[in-house]
Amino acid sequence: MTPAAEIQKGPVARLAEIEAEIAVAAEEAGRKPADVQLIAVSKTFDAPQITPVLEAGQRRFGENRVQEAAGKWPALRQQFADVELHLIGPLQSNKTREAVELFDAIHSIDRPKIARGIAEEMAKQGRKLKLFVQVNTGEEAQKAGVLPRELPALLALCRDELGLTIDGLMCIPPVDEEPAIHFAFLAKLAAENDMAGLSMGMSDDFATAVAFGATHVRVGSAIFGGRS
Repeated sequence: MTPAAEIQKGPVARLAEIEAEIAVAAEEAGRKPADVQLIAVSKTFDAPQITPVLEAGQRRFGENRVQEAAGKWPALRQQFADVELHLIGPLQSNKTREAVELFDAIHSIDRPKIARGIAEEMAKQGRKLKLFVQVNTGEEAQKAGVLPRELPALLALCRDELGLTIDGLMCIPPVDEEPAIHFAFLAKLAAENDMAGLSMGMSDDFATAVAFGATHVRVGSAIFGGRS
């Protein structure tokens, strides 16, 4: 396939390719393809670009910002009511109410203030979201996520004090390091803390993440194309 032909491919064709690659990676790892959930990351893309992917049957989508998601997904959900919307970017405490209203899953709990806010809003709104704690596996100063050594305390707060069910862990490996090391580390942390969910792997490394047990892969540009 020439580069020009790759560019001409639409998001529906690319979606099918990603689904096939996930299936192969799962089978090679001795896993069932159905055990890996594909989250199509639609941040920065508008309704006309998202709609063909919805029409092709994709129902799980990821967004980085609450305000951006609020501007496009309520209308899209009038047509596609069974969409499952995942917040995969950092959550600001002043956006917690809107996030709990709009999203079905939050992957970026990383500190007590956010955990408390989510617990409070879920109780107020009578909603139960899927929740992941983001771990800063590379301990990068500029990156969101709880440090690995602080993870047990945050999980204890979530589970014991706030009564939250934490479904899994999420990470974004450092760009200049081998992602497999971080995926293996996250899987180890999840096992030590009795969690099955692993949100890891993006457009460039999702197949590797599947090999290390990812239950949710977050793929954007490989489906929708490059972002401006």
